[in-house]
Amino acid sequence: MNKARWVIDTNVLVSAMLFEGSIPGQATFHVLDKARLLSSADSLGETIEVVNRKKFDKYVTSDERAVFLSKLIRSVVLVEPSEKIEVCRDSKDNRYLEVAVEGRSSGIITGDEDLLVLHPFRGISIITPAQYLSLVAPSP
Repeated sequence: MNKARWVIDTNVLVSAMLFEGSIPGQATFHVLDKARLLSSADSLGETIEVVNRKKFDKYVTSDERAVFLSKLIRSVVLVEPSEKIEVCRDSKDNRYLEVAVEGRSSGIITGDEDLLVLHPFRGISIITPAQYLSLVAPSP
């Protein structure tokens, strides 16, 4: 069976690292365990840089960061976008659309309004972590 392919933005990934049991954390770890996480070298590099910022020192140890990044790096499927997309109000967010399109993603998980307003983008869902969780574990 083919696993669903998802793109997760850096802010959601950082929230997952800081608060594993949070909604972003649950969504991220579900994707890591049950689906495929798509990223580009550019996006992954940004995530690594942000996760290692000093401002997070008071919340997570360097060992906890290393464990999180190791799981992320082991799980990620790297995609090199061939198409330049320029539709987001925040141009840095275009990278997520490029990865999703190139990787034929099921969707993008984000809390960023600049991306959420584009839902759906070329048939690709752009949803919040809570919406993702309701898709994969609908309430009775």
